[in-house]
Amino acid sequence: MNVVRWGMIGCGSVAERKSGPAFYKAPGSALVAVMGRRLEAVSDYAARHGIERVYTDVDALINDPEVDAVYIATPPDSHHAYALKVAAAGKHCCVEKPMSLSAGQSREMHQAFADAGLHLFVSYYRRSLPRFQQVRQWLEQGRIGEVRHLTWTLTKTPSTTDLQGVGNWRTDPAIAGGGYFADLASHGFDLFQYLLGDIVEVAGFTGRQAGLYAAEDAVSASWRFASGAMGMGCWNFVADRREDRVEVIGSKGRISFSVFDEHPVELQADEQLSLNIEHHAHIQWHHVLGMNAHIRGEAQHPAVAGEALKTDWVMDQVLKRH
Repeated sequence: MNVVRWGMIGCGSVAERKSGPAFYKAPGSALVAVMGRRLEAVSDYAARHGIERVYTDVDALINDPEVDAVYIATPPDSHHAYALKVAAAGKHCCVEKPMSLSAGQSREMHQAFADAGLHLFVSYYRRSLPRFQQVRQWLEQGRIGEVRHLTWTLTKTPSTTDLQGVGNWRTDPAIAGGGYFADLASHGFDLFQYLLGDIVEVAGFTGRQAGLYAAEDAVSASWRFASGAMGMGCWNFVADRREDRVEVIGSKGRISFSVFDEHPVELQADEQLSLNIEHHAHIQWHHVLGMNAHIRGEAQHPAVAGEALKTDWVMDQVLKRH
């Protein structure tokens, strides 16, 4: 398969710049079809991005014989049902993160693709980004000695949408599986397990401090990695300012970085380094390259469903989802 031909379900904001263009610009990749519920919106997206075929029926896109793999770029409440349809059609798949509404749903998705001998990826693309590859390299080189602790603080002020009570699927637990924590912290937990190994114990507390929406707006959690390193996090989405800071504390030094913001990646050890490593214009570029190489059997891509399941389990524990 020299070129992997993708079909995309959903053409919202994540597909506009972050992901969609990578699927048709990356070498060995093509985006040949797109599906959306509203014909006007999906036709507009297709015209602007040069996509040949447009669908308003999800089954028609999934069963298009010219589609080799399907990218599900919709909110989490649809991932489970759509992914099972893709597996039944005998095609590879990538779902946006979080993988689904719970670890139980995600486990069913993972099993369906495993039984069919197909690949299921999840858009935890930070595993592929050069800035985090640099962090992983420092850790593997032992630059900060044995890892002792990881801390993450992520805060932001309420948005205008939050304050006005306007509908937002990201703060509707029935659609997102939680609130901003489910949407954003999942990226961090997946990245931390990629860098430091599996999380084996976790406990958390949630609150609705401002009560602006149905989901939690404040979360605290602590956890333990299989290595013995500890972790703790603070997430607050009704705070005084935006902050995104991770610090990895070792026996001989420290590494700090941001999960979302493009601040320098810093090493404080036997030498002091501060590196500005910019993201690609289409942030899922490396993720798309990795998936296509994996499908062609050329390399192993790290953002697979089996790994994403571990993050879903952590999220279930913190949010007390069943």
